Amino acid sequence: MNNENAKSMFTVRKIAVTGVLSALSIVLNFTPLGYIYLPGLAVQITTMHLPVIIGAILEGPVAGAFIGLIFGLSSFYTAATSPLPIAFAFLNPLVSIVPRILIGVVAYYVYHAMDRILGDRRTAISIGTSAVLATTTNTVGVLGTIYLFYAKRYIEAMISMLGLPETTSPSYIFISAVPNYIAELIASVVICIPVVLAIRKIRN
Repeated sequence: MNNENAKSMFTVRKIAVTGVLSALSIVLNFTPLGYIYLPGLAVQITTMHLPVIIGAILEGPVAGAFIGLIFGLSSFYTAATSPLPIAFAFLNPLVSIVPRILIGVVAYYVYHAMDRILGDRRTAISIGTSAVLATTTNTVGVLGTIYLFYAKRYIEAMISMLGLPETTSPSYIFISAVPNYIAELIASVVICIPVVLAIRKIRN
């Protein structure tokens, strides 16, 4: 096979994987599969960022950023059609879209940095570290921009929606997300490592 054909196949594969994972991100956003509730705990695990991480590790930062863009646009659309008092914040692309694009960029570069340091025999650690930092990028990016642009208005909406005390501090935006964040970190590692390894094994 000549280099031109090999390059063509690589491009087709990249487009196909990016398309499938983008579609999966949309499905997760519009179905209960995107939000997993843990029985007996007030914890909700968001899974929509996982296709972004997997796509970035497998196909590169451009593919990861594109899947993240689709995730962000889905969130933007959901906010535009949602009656929830806090939905207004996600109508700002800096909240709903930019952090989701950065998930893919961070996932790719962290993975490859770790892979260079640890070598191929520590691939699972590289994937896990990438998943953790990419998930953190999503959480910190979204909550950070909400806090930066809408802290007072957002916490007032949360007080109204959840019946919180009127004296609730805007820092509650971060505090309330800690249990979900921890659960999402665990889920990202548990899911991304075997999925990426399995896909690579099939390819080989």
